[in-house]
Amino acid sequence: MQRTIFNFILATEGVAANTLRAVLTALGIVFGVAAVIAMLAIGTGAKQSILDQMKLIGTNNIVIKSVVLKEGEGGEQTANTASTGSSNSNGKEGKRPWSPGLTMEDVRAIQKVLPGVEDISPEVVQQTNLVQSGKTVKAKVVGITNAFFKLNNLGLAEGNFFHQEHIEGGKPVCIIGQTVRTKFFPETDPIGQWLKCGTAWMQIVGVLEKRVASKESLENLGIRDYNSDVYIPVTTAMLRIKNRARVTSEKISQNDWDEENGGNKDDENYHQLDKLVVRLSDSGTLQVSAEVIAKILKRRHKGLVDFEVEVPELLLQQQQKTQDLFNWVLAAIAGISLLVGGIGIMNIMLASVLERIKEIGVRRSLGARESDIVLQFLFEAVIISLLGGVIGVGLGILSAKLIASAADIPTVISTWSIALSFGVAATIGLVFGLFPARRAAKEDPIKALRIE
Repeated sequence: MQRTIFNFILATEGVAANTLRAVLTALGIVFGVAAVIAMLAIGTGAKQSILDQMKLIGTNNIVIKSVVLKEGEGGEQTANTASTGSSNSNGKEGKRPWSPGLTMEDVRAIQKVLPGVEDISPEVVQQTNLVQSGKTVKAKVVGITNAFFKLNNLGLAEGNFFHQEHIEGGKPVCIIGQTVRTKFFPETDPIGQWLKCGTAWMQIVGVLEKRVASKESLENLGIRDYNSDVYIPVTTAMLRIKNRARVTSEKISQNDWDEENGGNKDDENYHQLDKLVVRLSDSGTLQVSAEVIAKILKRRHKGLVDFEVEVPELLLQQQQKTQDLFNWVLAAIAGISLLVGGIGIMNIMLASVLERIKEIGVRRSLGARESDIVLQFLFEAVIISLLGGVIGVGLGILSAKLIASAADIPTVISTWSIALSFGVAATIGLVFGLFPARRAAKEDPIKALRIE
């Protein structure tokens, strides 16, 4: 142990005597380690961002969205893991074929036919005015069931979820988001108070927990800001706000008038539901189930494909694969930098051996073994590598923060990435320092002492 410590002290003195050369030698390691730290920070940040998005949309979900087709649209289309949209027309020229649209009957059909359905959440979205205590705010009123809160991982800050009688009886009750509460009830308890939604008064029975999400995440996932909406039972939305699937004599008269006068009602939203979210118990059946749902809806909609079927989890998994490929490219670049740094250390150590042949000869003549010479030069290589590792970690952390600030990319610097960088740096010192150290140890001490 004493000999090892003595060799380590000699190596430290050797590096200190040539500080500038040691720093220049370590530059390859510096940039390599910095690249590793920044790469892992970007990769971890991207993974965390995708996990956060998964929390926002839930897992094992299939999302069906209604589509209002223009004239001449709505032909054959098969569902896939991403979406089912509209393509060629199968109706008469200049007139859209008739379809009942996305309705509650579709909900019941999917529940009846599709196996493995864990939950299903219909949504009706209506833009309206909210009125309370003389204040008026434009907002969205969303007709839902309690499954909506479960599928979107939403909890309550106050109050209760809807009771079964609220949903079945179409009761005038609502749950509000935190933004709505802040606007209308900043200093009072909203539970039990009334809020006017369009022409209907709703009693507040609950307040959602605040959902923190960036605007970019909401836009990328195509979801609303949950904090800004008012939620009512889906039956209440159809009874007290508006049921687009309800046919009235006025609507029939208006359609007749439009047809007689060459008008076109194709732009009108005829869907009863705007969105339908189906959660499956088995993630392995997502793609097949999406195809089955598309076939069920197409048959029920008289062959008209006026809906889109999306599987967000599969889309995010594809995004994760793309990100992983990008991370591997960054890792390869960082690996090349570390390889170049290791070769630089080996070259400098070989040159150092040639410069210090007489020193080696003196040490051998004074009783140093070959193992002592090997340890001395190995320690020097490892010290230089670790010096580069320390500087590289600092540069990597700084680079990650600059990238996050300049490119608006999430980065997460983890402890294990720093430990990995130090481990790689030490390994490079050992691997690339071994050959010069063994060469130094093999020098003939007699010849070494003769060199001037």
